[in-house]
Amino acid sequence: MSTSTAPAAHLKATYANFHSTSTSDSPLATQPFEISTPLEPLSTPNGTITTEQKTAYLRSLRAAVSDLQSRVNSELTGRMEDEASRLSSGTTAGKKGSKGVDEVAEEENYGEEVVEDDE
Repeated sequence: MSTSTAPAAHLKATYANFHSTSTSDSPLATQPFEISTPLEPLSTPNGTITTEQKTAYLRSLRAAVSDLQSRVNSELTGRMEDEASRLSSGTTAGKKGSKGVDEVAEEENYGEEVVEDDE
């Protein structure tokens, strides 16, 4: 009787910033990163997978996705905070940045639809 071993699986997230700003002088702002989490393969010696094994695998997959998302969010938050601190030391509140954008207004309205009056 031969038993086959499934190849190692990894849950992977890759980030690359192709649209870096000219005000970004930090190597972190443009440096890509990759986070990988190994997953145990779903396999048995006889090739039959039970419902309990599938449920356990999906539970571990969900936990791995959640962990990966948390790690990506942490990395990106750190980069955003680093960039924000560099920008705040280089520009003053209410003034326009290097691209003519009011950074303070952008921060206050982040995620909101802004409707401008033509009057």
